[in-house]
Amino acid sequence: MRFMVIVKATPESENDGMPTTEELAAMGNYNEELVKAGVMLAGDGLYPSAKGARVAFDAKGATTVIDGPFTEAKELIAGFWIWELPSLQDAVEWLKKAPFQGGEVEIRQIHGPEAFESITTPEIKAQEDRLREQISAQSQ
Repeated sequence: MRFMVIVKATPESENDGMPTTEELAAMGNYNEELVKAGVMLAGDGLYPSAKGARVAFDAKGATTVIDGPFTEAKELIAGFWIWELPSLQDAVEWLKKAPFQGGEVEIRQIHGPEAFESITTPEIKAQEDRLREQISAQSQ
């Protein structure tokens, strides 16, 4: 199973607060442990919402662009990982080892193709397979 581990923003991260050298080193060591164990597939930090935008879609498909910053830092994302593990409980156990002091992190399972089997046509499956192959080739 794949999981997205969502690191929630804080007022400090929204104010472009960067970690200390020690915090960065601790996170690097933790990420190295995740990679060596075959858990971590991807992960990155995000710039503050002031450097982002939201696109809202109405019922007719029209769009509205809303420039950041956005309020309520606790509702925003400061970073993420993509992990592959057998269960949610395994993800929770790995996350308990993270070198965080304060803050909140959310873990959500990622839908795989199997979640859509009942509504997937052969054409959609072929397209999805083709896209996954192209993405894999681009990242090599």
